[in-house]
Amino acid sequence: MIILVINCGSSSIKYQLLDMRSDTDYTLKAKGLVEKITLPEGRLVHKPSGKDNFEQILPIPDHTVGMKLVMDALVDPEHGVIGSYDEIQAVGHRIVQGADFFEGSCLVDDEVLRKIGICCDFAPLHNPAHLLGIHAVTDVLPKVPQVVVFDTAFHQTMPDYAYMYALPYDYYKNYHVRRYGAHGTSHKYVSREGAKFAGLDINNSRIITCHIGNGSSVTAIKDGKCIDTSMGFTPLEGMIMGTRCGNVDCNVIPYIMKKENLTPDQMTDIMNKKSGFLGLSGISSDMRDMLAAASEGNERAQLVLKKLTYDIVKLIGAYVAVLGGVDLIVFTAGIGENNSFLRKDVCGKLAWLGVEIDDEANSHNGQLTMISAPSSKVKVALVPTEEELMIALDTKHIVEQL
Repeated sequence: MIILVINCGSSSIKYQLLDMRSDTDYTLKAKGLVEKITLPEGRLVHKPSGKDNFEQILPIPDHTVGMKLVMDALVDPEHGVIGSYDEIQAVGHRIVQGADFFEGSCLVDDEVLRKIGICCDFAPLHNPAHLLGIHAVTDVLPKVPQVVVFDTAFHQTMPDYAYMYALPYDYYKNYHVRRYGAHGTSHKYVSREGAKFAGLDINNSRIITCHIGNGSSVTAIKDGKCIDTSMGFTPLEGMIMGTRCGNVDCNVIPYIMKKENLTPDQMTDIMNKKSGFLGLSGISSDMRDMLAAASEGNERAQLVLKKLTYDIVKLIGAYVAVLGGVDLIVFTAGIGENNSFLRKDVCGKLAWLGVEIDDEANSHNGQLTMISAPSSKVKVALVPTEEELMIALDTKHIVEQL
């Protein structure tokens, strides 16, 4: 089955085209990115497997035009990978927020679209863009079934005492205020791949997955099901991130708003886009810049690195307690997969658990690797995330049932 996987942002479209012959036999035919949608100089970067990359700079007024560019690139005689649109049999979409409406992936229909729309209040930077992507695909491929895969679905197995806030209960009943988590597609994938790689039975296991990137979250997984995760009502809760502040005392928010005469929207923008690595260091939201500045003696960059390690260790410690022990710790995502210093630092602070790292194995960034020593009492693995593959698999399974 030829499946197009779409991940729409407010001004971008990431895509992959996969030939899913079976759950384990598949080929990536092409991937790419459309960015700067609505700006005068939009950009398409198309990367077909086995052919030269193709780049195009032009105005892209909306997501429909962006999707048409993607489709044209896929069938182009020179850099395309399929003969016609008709070869695409299904489209899978990543959706950040499904609230408690969705416990799994599902086929797109009017009711699903309505509920995704309601969830725009919980993920205002993401869900509106996802809806634009679905409508854009409908315009270009009106007869092709579309499936939505929710970042929040994997976390729906959390018990109520883990997902509820101690606020008046009516806020939950009336406005769906509770913890939902994020990165669920990634946590699900790396926990299963990590268990397989470590020789564990996923249905009889205690796994902690660390998705560390520009956005970061840590998840406690017991017998293959999420029982707690660090993000909350929105992706703002939890640990320090690229531009997000993570946990703060709630009273800090109105205090700063009064001192700085800020509106709620302005304060939300500060917490989501001007905090984290960027806010604390005053330099950048990029980990590579933090490492460079820290190596040159910048104390605030060094503070960021210390806090990142501290937050991860603190969450792992909490989840060890919640799980009653841990069999496997997994690092994934941009920083987790590519920063051997961070992995070594975190693991060094988990020596009390019996964690021992293999320095040689840990130096192998970006590839499936067991980075713990054979003598380690807890296995630690680097597992590259494949969210697009998970989306393609869910899409395949749902469409095959039609």
